[in-house]
Amino acid sequence: MELHADLSQRAVLDTNALNWNQTPMAGVERRLLDRNGGEVARATSIVRYAPGSHFERHLHGGGEEILVLEGTFSDEQGDYPAGTYLRNPAGSSHAPFSVAGCTILVKLHQMHPADQQQLVINTHKEAWLPGLVRGLDVLPLHAFGSEHLALVRWAPGTVFQPHSHPGGEEILVLAGVFKDEYGTYLAGSWLRNPPGSVHRPWSETGCTIWVKTGHLPETMPPQSARVHESKR
Repeated sequence: MELHADLSQRAVLDTNALNWNQTPMAGVERRLLDRNGGEVARATSIVRYAPGSHFERHLHGGGEEILVLEGTFSDEQGDYPAGTYLRNPAGSSHAPFSVAGCTILVKLHQMHPADQQQLVINTHKEAWLPGLVRGLDVLPLHAFGSEHLALVRWAPGTVFQPHSHPGGEEILVLAGVFKDEYGTYLAGSWLRNPPGSVHRPWSETGCTIWVKTGHLPETMPPQSARVHESKR
């Protein structure tokens, strides 16, 4: 299956308007954002667990990245309430479930194999840092090589300067209204800006976004790892 699989093209979706599709496990549904492959695929999805549902134990061959949007997501390692960011590296496995139900953002098979850091971050308990312009606060979540991931909070009236994304950019609007010269994006909007794209974002009313940069078409490892790989 190919859905928004051409990473050189811009993609914009209102995830709230997408249909829910049944997964192989009863009670677990997903909204597909991008996908390249079959049931095991490079994929970005919004996944919904009904109360009491579970997914069978599975291996993360290319890694798994999760942001809990609503409810509480769980596995054998613990419970993860809304606002939790998880990173399960390539080669890890788990058997997830939800007692009361939850909705999560999931990215599969999009990690560099050398990025083996496992993370569980409750974003409600972390300190925000000042951003690059007045009115921006940033909560860094992860960085590896060219990839950088954070939550960014925009105060009302904040404007960012025009800038380019050599390694692409991906955004999920979590709250408020985010804008750029190409459109207006309400909460639930998902954007993927391809490598080399340029825009000038702002927010008149304020917003919070999940944003990842430098990972398209794939994450480049740190310079030291690139030198090591070139000598193989």
